[in-house]
Amino acid sequence: MAEITAALVKELREKTGVGMMDCKNALKEADGDMEKASEILRKKGIAKAAKRADREANEGIVETYIHPGSKLGVLVEINCETDFVANTDDFKVFARNVAMHIAASNPLAVQREELDKALVEKELEIYKEQAKATGKPDNIVEKIALGRLDKYYTESVLLDQAYVKEPEKTISDLLTETIAKVGENINIRRFSRFKIGE
Repeated sequence: MAEITAALVKELREKTGVGMMDCKNALKEADGDMEKASEILRKKGIAKAAKRADREANEGIVETYIHPGSKLGVLVEINCETDFVANTDDFKVFARNVAMHIAASNPLAVQREELDKALVEKELEIYKEQAKATGKPDNIVEKIALGRLDKYYTESVLLDQAYVKEPEKTISDLLTETIAKVGENINIRRFSRFKIGE
């Protein structure tokens, strides 16, 4: 069994933003392996975040981002459970990063269910027609069209988009990490993106 030093615990805490005792326990469970301990904490964080998802989030902030040159701006409302969390650095940094991401990635909606159903149906029809044109059988056409629709979601839906600062994560992953870090449910409620001439 590897020795779990205070320096090791501190390093994991700085890397993950999780409490000291949780870091110590994860390192014990991972036998001192930093990567394995991080993975353990992520899994626990996701589990905790899922438990918090049904709690009401009526506090929060409206964050703004104005791109240099003042030709592009974003307003985003992000909710949490308490005013205390709304005033923490972790929450504010998350809100700022989401606003900057929206400016860069131009999503159409926060989540899939908010997309216009007629628009989604139209996209699906287009993908089916494109797949049919290749001469593939109907069952394959359906799979190809649904695959392209998933790609459409990753381009158009905020929570499905790859986070511009860390493309290996989605905005949904970033949200889950922040929920685990602050210990409260968080919702990205709505946003508006303004661009001169649009």
